[in-house]
This record gives sequence, C-alpha cells and structure tokens, in this order.
Amino acid sequence: MAAPRVSTRCLQNNGLKRIFSGIQPSGIPHLGNYLGALTSWVKLQEECSCVLYSIADLHSLTIPREPAALRASILDVTAVLLACGINPQKCLLFQQSQVSEHAELGWILECLTSVPRLQHLPQWKVKNASQMNEGTVGLFTYPVLQAADILLYKSTHVPVGEDQVQHLELTRDIARHFNKKYGEFFPVPKAILTPMKKVRSLRDPTSKMSKSDPQKLATVSITDSPEEILLKIRKAVTDFMSEVTYDPDRRPGVSNLVTIHSAITGLSVEEVVHQSVGLDTARYKTVVAEAVIAKLAPVRSEFKRLKEDGGYLEKILRTGAEKAKALAAPVYAEVKRLVGFH
Repeated sequence: MAAPRVSTRCLQNNGLKRIFSGIQPSGIPHLGNYLGALTSWVKLQEECSCVLYSIADLHSLTIPREPAALRASILDVTAVLLACGINPQKCLLFQQSQVSEHAELGWILECLTSVPRLQHLPQWKVKNASQMNEGTVGLFTYPVLQAADILLYKSTHVPVGEDQVQHLELTRDIARHFNKKYGEFFPVPKAILTPMKKVRSLRDPTSKMSKSDPQKLATVSITDSPEEILLKIRKAVTDFMSEVTYDPDRRPGVSNLVTIHSAITGLSVEEVVHQSVGLDTARYKTVVAEAVIAKLAPVRSEFKRLKEDGGYLEKILRTGAEKAKALAAPVYAEVKRLVGFH
C-alpha cells in the first residue's frame, strides 16, 4: 500500500482553531477509550481544519516497558486509530518521540514549574502510591511534558475527559506563566469536554474501565473477539434486581451497561431503558453484548488487515512526524530566542 497524502491544512493554519490530543501506546485501547476519546477524535477531524493526534510514546516510559513490546504497541495503537476512522488526510497523526522539540520544550517548561504545583495533582498522588512511593522523576514531571505537547503547536483546544481537566489547567497555568515572563506567545488552550459518560469496569462498576486492570473480565478491548465480548459482558457485575433501570448511585453495574448500550447505539438513556422493559438483566446483557460486537466488528476486521502491513503503519507515522516537525520547529526556534538561547 502507498501511504496516503497527509493534509497540509495545519501548515496553512492562520489563527484558526488548532486541536491537539495524544494517546499512550500502553496496550490496545478499550471500549471506554473508544466511546469516550476515539469517536470524538474522528468527529473533530471532520469538523476542524487543523487537528493533531500524537502516539505519546515518551509518556509511556513512566511505566517500565520492554523495548520490543513498546515498538509493537506503537504500531498496534496506530492500527487501532486508523481502524476507528482516524484519517491522515484530515489530521496529522504522528509519533511523539520522532519530533524532538517535544522533549526540548518540556525541559524549558519544567524550569518554569514549581514542585508544589505538581505535587498537588491527584494523578501523581495515586500513581506514586501505586508504585509504593518509588515513582520516577518522569512520572512526577510528565504533566509538564504533556503541556509541552500541547503548547508546541500553539494549540487552542484540547479534547479531554473529566479526569484530565486538572492537567489541562496546569498547561493553561504554564502558558500564562511563560507569557508573563517572556511576552504573549502561547495561546491559553481551552478544554473540549468529551460528552461521553465514563465507562466503568465490568467487574467493579465503582471504578473506571482500565487497560491495566488485573481482572481480565473487567475490560473490553477494541480488538476482542465476539466470544470474548459476550463472555465479559455476561459476567459483568450487576445486582439482585432483575429489571433494567438507570440509577448510577444505587445500581452502578446495570447503569454502566445502559451507558455503554446508549453510546454504542446512539439512543438516549431513556430510550434504552424504555426498549428494555420486560427484559431481565441476564437477557439484557446479551442485548448489550450483541450491540457492542456489531459496532466493533468492522474496527476489529480493519485492525487485523492493517496489522499485516507494518511498513505502511511506519510510513504513516514517519510522514506525520515530518508534517508535525514543520509546525513545531519554528515555534520552538522562537521559544529559544525568547528565553535567550540565541
């Protein structure tokens, strides 16, 4: 296959909305990623003239990874994004580490960010605790690299879930601090909140669905087989009531299935509940599973096809990095001038 031509709309962008987001290559994205972030990404590339999506491989090093596994995961995530509908002709899709200005700007921004500011971020407290208070410096400072990712392209908007709002606020603070010290340069980016309600773990509906969940039945991966999806949803934790209702506080398990069903079908929660009158939760689980299987079937098929051509995926990332660097280089050159490097 020949790599498709990457759109130059971003290169021609003059003061218009510029959107940036990234995804870590830390395993195959799950159903929550798909319904929350990835479907929004596909819509944004259709609606906006300048959209950049990064495979955030630098960020993935905050958790120890085997080199071969990381290389494979980068291509896996690239294949998933393309299979979900990300189109390199309508956005810039690239590998973060292939644009060195990300790390270089990250260092400059780290020198403008205080330790107490990072310590107050809830993600640091949670992740450091999970590593028994032995988290790395990278784990501590990665929100500043995240800020560099966004500001490097003078991004104006960032699609985020509710749990990322505080990290974006750090980016906004860093942009203001830089502008105050060196003059108005970076836009202060705004959040685009993803409308999707958080998808919960199928085994513990009080927690969100996660790729790192040790319970294999808790998470539906985008590339799961129909048999795996059916098993996982049938085993989903619910309660002792048989009817289908939506009450996240008192019935989180069933409500999570309703949320998934609503997002997959495009029906409102009320419509889903109304259509499910007369079904017990066991039969309803099969209905939800069938809807998820049907929705993900073309994605899984396209993923398998793309995975067979690693050279094509690498070319997509290489071409995207060239375009991203064309945007990043002049911004970083001006940053170097402003801070006094030349």
